[in-house]
Amino acid sequence: MKKKIWFWLMTATSIIYILWRLFFTLPTETGIVSLVVGIALFVAEFISMLEAVIHYICMSRDKKPVLPVIANADYPSVDVLIATHSEETDLLFKTVNGCLHMAYPDKSKVHIFLCDDGNRPEMEKLAHDMGVGYFGLADNKMAKAGNLNHALSKTDSTLVVTLDADMIPRSSFLMETVPYFLLPEMIQDHGIWRKRTQEEIDPDYKIGFVQTPQSFYNPDLFQFNFFAERNIPNEQDYFFREVNVGRNSSNSAIYAGSNTIISRRALDEIGGIRTKTITEDFATGIDIETKGYTCFAIEKVLASGLAPDDFPNLLKQRQRWGRGCVQTIRSFKFLFGKLPVLAKLSYLSCLLYWWTFLRRIIYILSPILFTVFGVLIVKTSIQGILFIWLPSYLIYNHSLRLLSGKKRDQKWSNIVDTILCPYMMIPILAETLGLRMKKFAVTSKEKKTSRSAKIVYAVPHIILLVVDIVGICFSVRRMLIDQNFLGIVVLFWLCMNAYFLTMAIFFLLGRINYRNSERFAAEIPVSFYVGTRKTTAISYDISEFGLSFITDFPEYIYGVTAFDLQDGKWNAQIKGEVVHVTRIGNKWKYSVKLEPLSLEEKQAYNQIIFDRTPTLATEMRTSALKDLLIFFKRKTSQSVSSQRSLPRIPLDCNLETKSGNSVTVSDYNYHYMSITGSVPSPKFQIKLGNATLSLKKSETAPGSKDNLFEVENWEHISVSDAVYEALQKLLSEEKINESKSQKE
Repeated sequence: MKKKIWFWLMTATSIIYILWRLFFTLPTETGIVSLVVGIALFVAEFISMLEAVIHYICMSRDKKPVLPVIANADYPSVDVLIATHSEETDLLFKTVNGCLHMAYPDKSKVHIFLCDDGNRPEMEKLAHDMGVGYFGLADNKMAKAGNLNHALSKTDSTLVVTLDADMIPRSSFLMETVPYFLLPEMIQDHGIWRKRTQEEIDPDYKIGFVQTPQSFYNPDLFQFNFFAERNIPNEQDYFFREVNVGRNSSNSAIYAGSNTIISRRALDEIGGIRTKTITEDFATGIDIETKGYTCFAIEKVLASGLAPDDFPNLLKQRQRWGRGCVQTIRSFKFLFGKLPVLAKLSYLSCLLYWWTFLRRIIYILSPILFTVFGVLIVKTSIQGILFIWLPSYLIYNHSLRLLSGKKRDQKWSNIVDTILCPYMMIPILAETLGLRMKKFAVTSKEKKTSRSAKIVYAVPHIILLVVDIVGICFSVRRMLIDQNFLGIVVLFWLCMNAYFLTMAIFFLLGRINYRNSERFAAEIPVSFYVGTRKTTAISYDISEFGLSFITDFPEYIYGVTAFDLQDGKWNAQIKGEVVHVTRIGNKWKYSVKLEPLSLEEKQAYNQIIFDRTPTLATEMRTSALKDLLIFFKRKTSQSVSSQRSLPRIPLDCNLETKSGNSVTVSDYNYHYMSITGSVPSPKFQIKLGNATLSLKKSETAPGSKDNLFEVENWEHISVSDAVYEALQKLLSEEKINESKSQKE
């Protein structure tokens, strides 16, 4: 109800604003240039309003399908088609492994196929090694559509799952999608699902496809370059988890090509995946809906992959999507087709969205033309600003944040549009005029060691920012000279554009990526042995090549160590070596580099890593000032690497030597001990509880006041229960003393 109220408020204020702009604000009396620019701005605003109203109509009509409960015997056969073009086998391994571990009542009904349009021997070997099917296609005929159609011609299961090479399904993928296809046969009666009688079955009700979100386990380029992994959601989350789900009400959910399960009957009826288009998935989805099939998008993340991690690949992807959308809708002549009116409006909104980038340029240039060149673009008064523009502006911004499930706001939409607009206008215009893009390059999934963009991409934004700042200077000067405070709105407009352009330049400065694999925050029990004593810790994060965990005690972990990970459904045994230890409060964080894994170890460990919801931000936690502060703080900070692989334990206590003397020990790391003040000799023995340590003078670091001693018998003594008990006692006393000092 709250969402609907804000939707109607937004619609009403937007309509009032547009009518006011049309009849009262166009500069009809100040020359042809002013009129042309004024009309261009009005058209941009009108299209924005139209897109928003259509979009919110869909969003306000909540229609989420209910997953029926069906008998195990009713689960149909499923073909899982993994499309690959030029991706590496390591990437495909993760996807195939995820598919192999998908739960299903009868696993013999699930058939997994690698569909390789490169006909590569290494990919065929991977399929053989992992026990899945392989379809090779030598000539890459008709790109991804041809690849999938080739696989469809050789399979016959009732349902078909399509996955991109990088999209790793969760183990629950099939169990949380397949039952939807039984909805025409099932009905919920007093909270209990049963099969419909013959009289209750609607022959026209049939499910075409179910689209799950295209989620990503790595930060997208916007999160990464802005250091905002914890503050802003993935840029595509809003579409897949809110917009596309909202399109259920108009039966215009978009088939995105991956993370989708489709009815074989529907595919047969439309003649397979649509060819001769650069967005075969988008076109295929419309084909299925046009045949009367009900199609759903669901909110729950059931598969995750890799977002483009450099700007050229991001541009390549968005240009293909934009041109494909325009191309497909033009080819359908959808306004005169069989789709329902609301579905047509929904797809019209898709088309209008891709003109966002031209509109953004108009919004940037309009106040500059007014302030710098004196071109009147809007004829208004202070009353019109206060009572018509301001309420519409504020209500629109709040409605967007509310209706987007806090996944998007106007500020971030404008930042993203500003970044992309110089490079999206011409491709969209070209496609609209019929200059078709017949071939396209597949978005690269290759892991980049650096995500730094070339500064040349920021040249248009720098030029626009300079001109905008000139406009700000002119605006301030005019306000001071003319005492015209209407200019406050223009000044606000210019300042907001300056902020968006500044953020765009910051984005295009890029950010270096030092990691070869993504890390995932995860709290998983990790057990290992220290000598004969079994110890359990809790993981802090995990990755393909390592993990870190937290312990309450500074454990002695040296050399290659076996670790056992237990994560509910999955268990993995791995080996690795501690490469860094640091103290965090009263706890200790160990970072482990893994040894090479066997096939079985790798499969189990990959499930622990990827069979989980990504831990990136899911809601907006941001403000203009906060965004800038985070960026500058992280951009200017320097990480300090440490090679400390053993815990440095602060003792700050007196210990007795074997000869009866007392020495002051500052810290200890099992292999070395630091002693403050005088020492009895270069070589002596010291008591640590019931343990005896043999010490030998070692080279002291320059500038250090402590004496550094090597523990000669460390190999034996470090894993002893005596050392463990003594350290426990000393650290407990330290905690007590810390607690007392805090109280004082």
